[in-house]
Amino acid sequence: MEKPYVFGIDMGGTGTKFGIVDARGNVLKSFSIPTPQYPDIEEYCDVLCTEMKRMAEEFGGMDQVRGVGAGTPNGNYYTGNIEYAPNLPWKGVVPFAKMISERMGVPCRITNDANAAAMGEMTYGAARGMKNFIEITLGTGVGSGIVVDGKVLYGHDGFAGELGHTKIVRGPEARQCGCGAKGCLEAYASATGVARSAKEIVSNSSKETSLRQLDIDRITSYDVFKAAEAGDEVAKEIFDFTGRLLGEKLADFIAFSAPEAIIFFGGLTKSGHWIMDPIEQTMNECVLPIWKNKVKVLVSTLKDSDAAILGASSLVWDVEALSPMKS
Repeated sequence: MEKPYVFGIDMGGTGTKFGIVDARGNVLKSFSIPTPQYPDIEEYCDVLCTEMKRMAEEFGGMDQVRGVGAGTPNGNYYTGNIEYAPNLPWKGVVPFAKMISERMGVPCRITNDANAAAMGEMTYGAARGMKNFIEITLGTGVGSGIVVDGKVLYGHDGFAGELGHTKIVRGPEARQCGCGAKGCLEAYASATGVARSAKEIVSNSSKETSLRQLDIDRITSYDVFKAAEAGDEVAKEIFDFTGRLLGEKLADFIAFSAPEAIIFFGGLTKSGHWIMDPIEQTMNECVLPIWKNKVKVLVSTLKDSDAAILGASSLVWDVEALSPMKS
């Protein structure tokens, strides 16, 4: 192959991870930078591209790099823009693919971060051989990539599949979501949502719990996990609450795309059976009988951010992806 490497970028609300990838899907080297540290998008792109160029020098320089693929919040595959992403420091429409391409001197393609994870999963992970599945990413937010008949679902404008912003709670008590709406699944089922649930449940419970010894305003989903592992009943209640909400929504998701599996990816999945058991149990209680106990609930087999990095890099291996973007 004339140019044997590509870069894959996994941009998140708290950090951006990126790596150089070969044609066999090996992440040869990776690095990360803290996303919120760069409120100026120009500075962010300068730092990111400087680091990628430095990495490229270890593998023969930019002459060996075919292009850059990126999975970003609200990344539009059709336009190359990041558009109105609620969890990023840059507001409005950001022409991210153009900015990276100009700095790196190679083509750049972007997609939604969860779509990138789904592409990586389909090519290298738990979804190998599957043509119909949903990837759910549980991190700072709740992302989703929907694959139907072997293709990622983008919709008319490039933003299909925002399952994290479907409503799970309605009414005046519904939580405010970062997108501006109230009651979104993301406000309850993300790592941030678990922390919010912990604050509410601990504050309203008279039960003994080790979580009360922590600063309730700084509690994290990992704190809840450690407490559950130690046998804390309130921590288990928090995961049960979160898992039930997720399970209810999965039943709805199954009804519109009939996936073979729903695959979870992201930091919150490290809570293991504490969250996965109530998810699967509630899903099968709520789903229509034709799908009961039929849809697999799986955890990604790819480590850390490899799914998103590999998925983003696959945008570049695809020759069609390097053709001019739609205007």
